[in-house]
Amino acid sequence: MIRILEMEKIKDEEIFAREEPTSNVSGVVSEILSDVKARGDEALRDYSKKFDGAELESFLVGEEEIQEALTKVEPEFIEILKEAAANIRAFHEKQVSNGFMMTKPNGVVLGQRVIPLERVGLYVPGGTAAYPSTVLMDSIPAKIAGVSEIVMVTPPGRDGSVNPYILAAAFVAGVGRIYKVGGAQAVAALAYGTETIPRVDKIVGPGNAYVAEAKKQVFGLVGIDMIAGPSEVLVLADGKSNPAFVAADMLSQAEHDKNASAVLVTDSMELAKAVAEELEKQLKCLKREEIARYSIENNGKIIVAKNFEEGIEAANRIAPEHLEICVDNPFDYLGRIKNAGSVFLGRYNPEPLGDYFAGPNHTLPTSGTARFYSPLGVEDFVKRMQYSYYTKDALSGDFDKVSYFANKEGLSAHARSVDIRFGKEQRD
Repeated sequence: MIRILEMEKIKDEEIFAREEPTSNVSGVVSEILSDVKARGDEALRDYSKKFDGAELESFLVGEEEIQEALTKVEPEFIEILKEAAANIRAFHEKQVSNGFMMTKPNGVVLGQRVIPLERVGLYVPGGTAAYPSTVLMDSIPAKIAGVSEIVMVTPPGRDGSVNPYILAAAFVAGVGRIYKVGGAQAVAALAYGTETIPRVDKIVGPGNAYVAEAKKQVFGLVGIDMIAGPSEVLVLADGKSNPAFVAADMLSQAEHDKNASAVLVTDSMELAKAVAEELEKQLKCLKREEIARYSIENNGKIIVAKNFEEGIEAANRIAPEHLEICVDNPFDYLGRIKNAGSVFLGRYNPEPLGDYFAGPNHTLPTSGTARFYSPLGVEDFVKRMQYSYYTKDALSGDFDKVSYFANKEGLSAHARSVDIRFGKEQRD
């Protein structure tokens, strides 16, 4: 049974408490990274056999395999993929930013260029956790940004094939190269490059603890999107909310894995008790009941606030990955939300709508990092380059100030580099 806590009677640690994964994977991942760096494709083949049970001659997914996969996917699903892709594209096209240039009367020119990354690696989980939605969410913003090449990696099945729904999504999104490799070894291949898999500039996409740790360890050599933790949802609901709706939305995240977190914050004890009963009822109907039940009982909670304002404060402190605001007038509260990955407004906007179809990205900051991280977007696939231009006359008006500033920091060579242009090579 889920815990019901009254806001005024609980401590901060109870608000934020959740069971954290305890697996110690750092050393194993470090060894895999070093091995792939040293042995390249040979190491990848060994790990594919060891972890995936697949013996591969080639990692590249050929055009014939993609076309064959399309015949295995229902035409209705392909049409849904296309419509979802159109929604995602329309939303993310609004995120495109341009550079700028500014000039001053003395001839100074200052500016900034926005430049797409050359090559991006996209990690897509496979097996029982195959998410074609991830292909769309992570590749479409990259293409809008102007990334020259997207290299997708995904684990193979024991027969060496790739999940056909993953390949269908890649086809719809227009992903270029796809390789059959997963786990920490795939991250290593993207970070270092091998004989067949090219090195990339940035790696994005979710994965298990080994993938997350590998991304963490290669960060600095390549860019990464974020270190994603277990999925989470916080439902902020008033007393008029339908308890069946709220429970269903909480379970939609609880079924992800045992470490997922589903939280209800409400100003109604009546709703809290009704949702607790509804959770128990709906859990018995789930295919993934064991996972969802563990999540609800160990990481789930219902927090009853004195009023809705206190509930908003709690939501901002928790900074959830997904935040639902289930009230009649949700836009009245949107401006008060400071920390959340993605916000779902209204009683008929369940979080799964954002997972698959609405358009906003579903790759989101978790574990409270919404306080300083943002959802994946077009801006994650570009870099900014700034520039400046000074004429001699322009510099003559400022060089003494620059020199003075440099000397205050004890950097005389900095001062000399401007002074020397005007015959003042020595200053007291």
